[in-house]
Amino acid sequence: MALEVVTFGCRLNIVESEALRLQAEAAGLKDAAIVNSCAVTAEATRQARQAVRRLKREQPERPVIVTGCAAQIEPARFAGMPEVDRVLGNDEKLDVRSWMALAASNSLGNPDAVAADKLDVGDIMVRTTLRPPITGRFAGHTRGFVQVQNGCDHRCTFCVIPFGRGNSRSLPVDDVVAQCRRLVEAGAREVVLTGVDLTSYGRDLPDLPSLGALAGAILRGLPELPRLRLSSIDAVEVDDALRDLLATETRLMPHLHLSLQAGDDLILKRMKRRHSRADAIRFCAEIRALRPDIVFGADLIAGFPTEDDAMFSRSLGLVEECGLSFVHVFPYSARPGTPAARMPQLPGDVVSERAARLRAVAGAAHERHLAERVGRPLSVLTERGNTGRAEDFTLVRFDRDIAAGHILVTTGHAADGRALLAA
Repeated sequence: MALEVVTFGCRLNIVESEALRLQAEAAGLKDAAIVNSCAVTAEATRQARQAVRRLKREQPERPVIVTGCAAQIEPARFAGMPEVDRVLGNDEKLDVRSWMALAASNSLGNPDAVAADKLDVGDIMVRTTLRPPITGRFAGHTRGFVQVQNGCDHRCTFCVIPFGRGNSRSLPVDDVVAQCRRLVEAGAREVVLTGVDLTSYGRDLPDLPSLGALAGAILRGLPELPRLRLSSIDAVEVDDALRDLLATETRLMPHLHLSLQAGDDLILKRMKRRHSRADAIRFCAEIRALRPDIVFGADLIAGFPTEDDAMFSRSLGLVEECGLSFVHVFPYSARPGTPAARMPQLPGDVVSERAARLRAVAGAAHERHLAERVGRPLSVLTERGNTGRAEDFTLVRFDRDIAAGHILVTTGHAADGRALLAA
């Protein structure tokens, strides 16, 4: 039976899931289920535990291995589940030796195994170098992903991810360029740079290269690469080299997803963020002046502890004032051990209601974004399912069968609330 990998959470987890799948298969681990968990919210952890139970219920004899951020942060909790056969840490999951040991193990599936026997989770905080997941291009996909950075040195009061990912670690520039080259040679038309705190890239490397310097090296070294895209960034950390590239290099895609989280200064301070509301608005205006076709997305949290109606209204207003087109809304979820979990919490129904209101505002902003692009020629990279992404990340859905992997100019004739519709 084929190996099954169930992935929760961020794009980085998706990249790593492909890497660990390849490593597990190469090691000869075939009949097993792997859950690559997320810990960004309590709901994400709950879903991972639910998936573990479902997988074991569906095939009781199949071993279930749990890894990812939730497993790294709460290893004993997962090891204590009778459905779990092994718990791998976030560093161990990218070590081929872990999968070779599991493939050779006779203890997987042992109903008498105690929790301590199930654990293979090291101290992620002592890791000082990045173990890169080399995955190649996902089967059937026209974009390739390169993890250039992992971990985070910041300590936002709501976030447990640094304890699941460790401190910030970067992949040297030459190694990144080499991975990008392999993706292009495999047929990728777009490369996406990913990381936990992408704009902290290079601070741990000897020559301190910035994210802008890295992007420039990729574009210079790979003139045949049509598109380079960045995943989520922290606006306050954007360096001058990256600003210059955005202004001058059309192969760097005009789409930035920002880690904003809130639009009220006091809430931002209580979150221990490093920017103000004015900083966010000013950044978007400055980058839009440099690159008029730029499109912004952002993460926003609704219902953070102590947030009152006026504070929340400023987050609602930030969608328009920053000109956000793609907004990911997160209802606040208290994570045990974080400073925010010790702050006065809002009632659950208030959090849910504010998240719904923020999603409505974000949805309206996205509909305006789509409406503005109807009738306008767009350069689209076609993907599976007769869809594609424009340079500004607008989803385009074609009315006809179309092969993946082509960059073509098309014009949307309508929008359905989620995508442009094109002939």
